[in-house]
Amino acid sequence: MARPKFGWLFATVGLLLLIAGIVQATVTTLPDSYLTTLGKYYTDIIGGGIGTAAVMTGGGNAANVGGTRNDDGFQGPLNLGFSLAFFGNTYTQYYANNNGNISFGNGIAAFTPSGPQGATQPIISPFFADVDTRNAASGLMYVRSDIPNELIVTWDQVGYYDTNADKLDSFQLVLRGPNYVVPSGEGQVGFFYKGMGWETGDASGGSGGFGGTPAAVGFGDGLSNGYILQGSTLNGISGIVNNKYIWFNLTNGGVTPVSSSPSSAAVPAVSPWGLVVLGLGILGIGQYLVSRRASSGARG
Repeated sequence: MARPKFGWLFATVGLLLLIAGIVQATVTTLPDSYLTTLGKYYTDIIGGGIGTAAVMTGGGNAANVGGTRNDDGFQGPLNLGFSLAFFGNTYTQYYANNNGNISFGNGIAAFTPSGPQGATQPIISPFFADVDTRNAASGLMYVRSDIPNELIVTWDQVGYYDTNADKLDSFQLVLRGPNYVVPSGEGQVGFFYKGMGWETGDASGGSGGFGGTPAAVGFGDGLSNGYILQGSTLNGISGIVNNKYIWFNLTNGGVTPVSSSPSSAAVPAVSPWGLVVLGLGILGIGQYLVSRRASSGARG
Protein backbone atom coordinates (compact mmCIF):
# COMPACT_ATOMS: atom_id res chain seq x y z
CA MET A 1 0.00 0.00 0.00
CA ALA A 2 1.38 3.41 -0.94
CA ARG A 3 2.08 6.02 1.75
CA PRO A 4 -0.91 8.38 2.18
CA LYS A 5 -0.46 11.33 -0.17
CA PHE A 6 -1.43 14.06 2.25
CA GLY A 7 0.37 13.01 5.44
CA TRP A 8 3.09 15.65 5.28
CA LEU A 9 0.54 18.27 4.26
CA PHE A 10 -1.55 17.52 7.36
CA ALA A 11 1.56 17.67 9.52
CA THR A 12 2.83 20.96 8.06
CA VAL A 13 -0.52 22.75 8.23
CA GLY A 14 -1.14 21.35 11.71
CA LEU A 15 2.24 22.56 12.97
CA LEU A 16 1.70 26.06 11.54
CA LEU A 17 -1.76 26.29 13.11
CA LEU A 18 -0.41 25.00 16.41
CA ILE A 19 2.24 27.72 16.44
CA ALA A 20 -0.35 30.35 15.49
CA GLY A 21 -2.59 29.20 18.33
CA ILE A 22 0.22 29.48 20.84
CA VAL A 23 1.17 32.94 19.57
CA GLN A 24 -2.42 34.06 20.29
CA ALA A 25 -1.76 33.63 24.04
CA THR A 26 -0.76 37.25 24.49
CA VAL A 27 -2.83 38.42 27.46
CA THR A 28 -1.62 37.48 30.94
CA THR A 29 -3.92 37.70 33.95
CA LEU A 30 -2.30 38.91 37.17
CA PRO A 31 -4.01 37.54 40.32
CA ASP A 32 -5.71 40.12 42.50
CA SER A 33 -4.06 38.46 45.51
CA TYR A 34 -1.17 40.86 44.87
CA LEU A 35 -3.37 43.75 46.02
CA THR A 36 -2.76 45.09 49.52
CA THR A 37 -5.25 46.99 51.68
CA LEU A 38 -4.29 50.61 52.42
CA GLY A 39 -6.93 53.20 51.48
CA LYS A 40 -4.39 55.95 50.74
CA TYR A 41 -2.69 57.53 47.78
CA TYR A 42 1.06 57.16 47.45
CA THR A 43 1.18 60.96 47.84
CA ASP A 44 -0.63 60.69 51.19
CA ILE A 45 2.41 58.74 52.36
CA ILE A 46 5.20 60.91 50.92
CA GLY A 47 3.40 64.28 51.20
CA GLY A 48 3.55 67.14 48.71
CA GLY A 49 0.06 66.85 47.24
CA ILE A 50 -1.24 65.45 43.96
CA GLY A 51 0.00 68.17 41.63
CA THR A 52 -1.91 70.47 39.30
CA ALA A 53 -5.13 69.89 37.39
CA ALA A 54 -4.54 68.65 33.84
CA VAL A 55 -5.46 71.13 31.10
CA MET A 56 -6.86 69.33 28.06
CA THR A 57 -5.08 69.61 24.71
CA GLY A 58 -7.24 67.19 22.71
CA GLY A 59 -9.73 64.35 22.93
CA GLY A 60 -13.22 63.25 21.97
CA ASN A 61 -16.65 64.15 23.32
CA ALA A 62 -16.66 67.36 25.39
CA ALA A 63 -12.86 67.44 25.51
CA ASN A 64 -12.93 71.08 26.64
CA VAL A 65 -9.54 71.86 25.12
CA GLY A 66 -7.85 74.53 27.23
CA GLY A 67 -9.91 73.62 30.29
CA THR A 68 -9.87 71.03 33.06
CA ARG A 69 -13.47 69.75 33.36
CA ASN A 70 -14.20 67.38 30.48
CA ASP A 71 -15.56 64.05 29.33
CA ASP A 72 -13.14 62.34 26.91
CA GLY A 73 -10.21 64.75 26.91
CA PHE A 74 -6.48 64.23 27.29
CA GLN A 75 -3.38 66.30 28.00
CA GLY A 76 -0.16 65.84 26.06
CA PRO A 77 2.30 65.09 24.83
CA LEU A 78 4.04 65.69 28.13
CA ASN A 79 7.66 64.93 28.97
CA LEU A 80 8.19 61.98 31.27
CA GLY A 81 11.49 63.37 32.52
CA PHE A 82 13.10 59.98 31.92
CA SER A 83 13.24 57.22 29.29
CA LEU A 84 10.74 54.39 29.77
CA ALA A 85 11.29 50.95 28.22
CA PHE A 86 7.81 49.54 27.60
CA PHE A 87 6.92 46.49 25.46
CA GLY A 88 10.14 46.71 23.45
CA ASN A 89 10.00 50.45 22.78
CA THR A 90 11.45 53.45 24.61
CA TYR A 91 9.33 56.50 25.36
CA THR A 92 10.21 59.96 26.68
CA GLN A 93 6.71 61.46 26.40
CA TYR A 94 3.19 60.41 27.37
CA TYR A 95 -0.46 61.48 27.31
CA ALA A 96 -2.61 61.76 30.45
CA ASN A 97 -6.09 60.58 29.43
CA ASN A 98 -9.16 61.59 31.42
CA ASN A 99 -10.63 58.09 31.13
CA GLY A 100 -8.32 56.56 33.70
CA ASN A 101 -5.09 55.80 31.84
CA ILE A 102 -1.91 57.17 30.30
CA SER A 103 -0.72 56.30 26.80
CA PHE A 104 2.32 56.60 24.55
CA GLY A 105 2.42 57.81 20.96
CA ASN A 106 -0.98 59.50 21.05
CA GLY A 107 -3.83 60.38 23.38
CA ILE A 108 -6.76 58.03 23.93
CA ALA A 109 -10.30 59.40 23.96
CA ALA A 110 -11.95 55.95 24.00
CA PHE A 111 -14.34 55.56 26.91
CA THR A 112 -15.36 51.89 26.80
CA PRO A 113 -12.43 49.54 27.47
CA SER A 114 -11.96 46.34 25.53
CA GLY A 115 -9.17 45.64 27.99
CA PRO A 116 -5.84 47.49 27.97
CA GLN A 117 -4.51 44.97 25.48
CA GLY A 118 -7.21 46.11 23.03
CA ALA A 119 -6.27 49.80 23.12
CA THR A 120 -4.96 51.40 19.93
CA GLN A 121 -1.92 52.89 21.70
CA PRO A 122 0.52 51.51 24.27
CA ILE A 123 -1.26 52.07 27.56
CA ILE A 124 -1.02 51.86 31.35
CA SER A 125 -4.44 51.74 32.98
CA PRO A 126 -5.00 51.99 36.71
CA PHE A 127 -8.76 52.20 35.95
CA PHE A 128 -9.75 52.61 32.28
CA ALA A 129 -13.41 53.66 32.40
CA ASP A 130 -15.71 56.47 31.27
CA VAL A 131 -14.62 59.25 33.63
CA ASP A 132 -16.65 62.45 33.31
CA THR A 133 -15.60 65.47 35.38
CA ARG A 134 -18.06 68.03 33.97
CA ASN A 135 -20.29 67.93 37.05
CA ALA A 136 -19.12 70.56 39.54
CA ALA A 137 -19.36 67.93 42.30
CA SER A 138 -16.72 65.82 40.53
CA GLY A 139 -13.02 66.16 41.12
CA LEU A 140 -10.41 66.30 38.34
CA MET A 141 -7.36 64.58 36.89
CA TYR A 142 -4.05 65.87 38.30
CA VAL A 143 -0.43 65.54 37.21
CA ARG A 144 2.60 65.80 39.49
CA SER A 145 6.14 65.70 38.04
CA ASP A 146 8.31 67.58 40.55
CA ILE A 147 10.07 64.44 41.85
CA PRO A 148 13.09 63.42 39.72
CA ASN A 149 12.52 60.20 37.73
CA GLU A 150 8.94 59.88 38.96
CA LEU A 151 5.53 60.76 37.49
CA ILE A 152 2.26 60.74 39.44
CA VAL A 153 -1.18 61.03 37.81
CA THR A 154 -4.27 61.15 40.03
CA TRP A 155 -7.97 60.91 39.23
CA ASP A 156 -9.29 62.43 42.44
CA GLN A 157 -12.97 61.89 43.33
CA VAL A 158 -14.03 61.75 39.68
CA GLY A 159 -17.55 61.14 38.38
CA TYR A 160 -18.76 59.09 35.43
CA TYR A 161 -20.61 59.64 32.16
CA ASP A 162 -23.12 61.27 31.64
CA THR A 163 -22.08 64.09 34.06
CA ASN A 164 -22.86 61.89 37.08
CA ALA A 165 -21.34 62.63 40.47
CA ASP A 166 -23.58 60.63 42.80
CA LYS A 167 -20.74 58.09 43.00
CA LEU A 168 -17.04 58.99 42.81
CA ASP A 169 -13.74 57.18 42.18
CA SER A 170 -10.30 58.09 43.55
CA PHE A 171 -7.22 56.38 42.11
CA GLN A 172 -3.59 57.18 41.36
CA LEU A 173 -0.80 56.03 39.05
CA VAL A 174 2.88 56.19 40.04
CA LEU A 175 5.47 55.68 37.27
CA ARG A 176 9.23 55.65 37.84
CA GLY A 177 12.21 55.94 35.52
CA PRO A 178 15.25 53.65 35.42
CA ASN A 179 17.34 55.97 37.62
CA TYR A 180 14.84 55.99 40.47
CA VAL A 181 16.13 54.10 43.51
CA VAL A 182 13.13 51.89 44.29
CA PRO A 183 12.65 51.15 48.01
CA SER A 184 12.32 47.54 49.09
CA GLY A 185 8.79 46.21 48.64
CA GLU A 186 7.89 48.79 45.99
CA GLY A 187 8.15 48.76 42.20
CA GLN A 188 8.46 50.79 39.04
CA VAL A 189 4.70 51.22 38.58
CA GLY A 190 2.12 51.66 41.31
CA PHE A 191 -1.68 51.66 41.27
CA PHE A 192 -3.26 53.19 44.37
CA TYR A 193 -6.99 53.29 45.13
CA LYS A 194 -9.12 55.02 47.72
CA GLY A 195 -12.91 54.89 47.62
CA MET A 196 -14.12 53.37 44.33
CA GLY A 197 -17.83 54.02 43.97
CA TRP A 198 -18.47 53.18 40.29
CA GLU A 199 -17.03 51.10 37.44
CA THR A 200 -19.09 51.78 34.29
CA GLY A 201 -20.29 54.87 32.43
CA ASP A 202 -23.80 55.22 31.03
CA ALA A 203 -22.48 54.93 27.43
CA SER A 204 -20.72 51.62 28.18
CA GLY A 205 -23.95 49.76 28.85
CA GLY A 206 -24.01 50.70 32.51
CA SER A 207 -26.62 52.31 34.70
CA GLY A 208 -25.89 54.09 37.95
CA GLY A 209 -22.19 53.30 37.58
CA PHE A 210 -22.49 49.51 37.18
CA GLY A 211 -23.28 46.83 34.59
CA GLY A 212 -22.32 46.82 30.92
CA THR A 213 -18.55 46.88 30.33
CA PRO A 214 -16.75 47.72 33.59
CA ALA A 215 -13.30 49.27 33.95
CA ALA A 216 -10.04 47.71 32.74
CA VAL A 217 -6.96 47.53 34.94
CA GLY A 218 -3.59 46.69 33.40
CA PHE A 219 -1.06 47.26 30.63
CA GLY A 220 -1.11 46.95 26.83
CA ASP A 221 1.22 47.47 23.87
CA GLY A 222 -1.45 48.70 21.41
CA LEU A 223 -1.11 45.46 19.39
CA SER A 224 -3.33 43.11 21.44
CA ASN A 225 -0.60 42.06 23.87
CA GLY A 226 -1.06 42.89 27.53
CA TYR A 227 -1.27 42.17 31.22
CA ILE A 228 -4.54 42.62 33.12
CA LEU A 229 -5.50 42.38 36.76
CA GLN A 230 -7.85 39.54 37.63
CA GLY A 231 -11.37 40.98 37.44
CA SER A 232 -10.50 43.54 34.77
CA THR A 233 -13.59 44.44 32.64
CA LEU A 234 -15.73 42.18 34.84
CA ASN A 235 -18.54 43.21 37.17
CA GLY A 236 -17.17 43.94 40.61
CA ILE A 237 -13.75 45.33 39.62
CA SER A 238 -14.37 48.52 41.64
CA GLY A 239 -14.84 46.43 44.77
CA ILE A 240 -11.74 44.38 44.05
CA VAL A 241 -9.45 47.43 43.97
CA ASN A 242 -11.32 49.54 46.54
CA ASN A 243 -8.89 50.90 49.18
CA LYS A 244 -6.04 48.75 47.82
CA TYR A 245 -2.69 49.27 46.12
CA ILE A 246 -0.32 47.21 43.99
CA TRP A 247 3.24 47.65 42.67
CA PHE A 248 4.65 46.30 39.40
CA ASN A 249 8.04 46.03 37.73
CA LEU A 250 8.57 46.33 33.96
CA THR A 251 11.18 43.74 32.98
CA ASN A 252 12.21 42.25 29.63
CA GLY A 253 9.12 43.59 27.90
CA GLY A 254 6.83 42.11 30.54
CA VAL A 255 5.02 43.11 33.73
CA THR A 256 5.66 41.48 37.11
CA PRO A 257 3.64 42.27 40.26
CA VAL A 258 5.63 42.99 43.40
CA SER A 259 4.63 40.90 46.39
CA SER A 260 6.40 38.97 49.11
CA SER A 261 3.75 36.25 49.33
CA PRO A 262 1.43 36.01 46.29
CA SER A 263 -1.14 33.24 46.63
CA SER A 264 -1.11 32.24 42.96
CA ALA A 265 0.86 32.77 39.77
CA ALA A 266 0.16 34.88 36.70
CA VAL A 267 -1.79 32.95 34.09
CA PRO A 268 -1.32 33.45 30.31
CA ALA A 269 -4.66 33.48 28.54
CA VAL A 270 -5.56 32.30 25.04
CA SER A 271 -8.14 34.27 23.07
CA PRO A 272 -11.19 32.38 21.70
CA TRP A 273 -9.67 32.56 18.20
CA GLY A 274 -6.42 31.27 19.60
CA LEU A 275 -8.23 28.25 21.04
CA VAL A 276 -9.81 27.51 17.67
CA VAL A 277 -6.49 27.76 15.86
CA LEU A 278 -4.77 25.69 18.53
CA GLY A 279 -7.41 22.99 18.17
CA LEU A 280 -7.07 22.89 14.39
CA GLY A 281 -3.31 22.57 14.76
CA ILE A 282 -3.63 19.60 17.09
CA LEU A 283 -6.21 18.04 14.76
CA GLY A 284 -3.88 18.40 11.77
CA ILE A 285 -0.96 16.77 13.57
CA GLY A 286 -3.28 14.02 14.83
CA GLN A 287 -4.46 13.31 11.28
CA TYR A 288 -0.85 12.98 10.16
CA LEU A 289 -0.04 10.51 12.93
CA VAL A 290 -3.09 8.41 12.03
CA SER A 291 -2.03 8.34 8.40
CA ARG A 292 1.50 7.26 9.36
CA ARG A 293 0.15 4.44 11.51
CA ALA A 294 -2.07 3.24 8.67
CA SER A 295 0.86 3.33 6.27
CA SER A 296 3.16 1.45 8.66
CA GLY A 297 0.52 -1.23 9.21
CA ALA A 298 0.18 -1.81 5.46
CA ARG A 299 3.94 -2.26 5.04
CA GLY A 300 4.10 -4.83 7.88
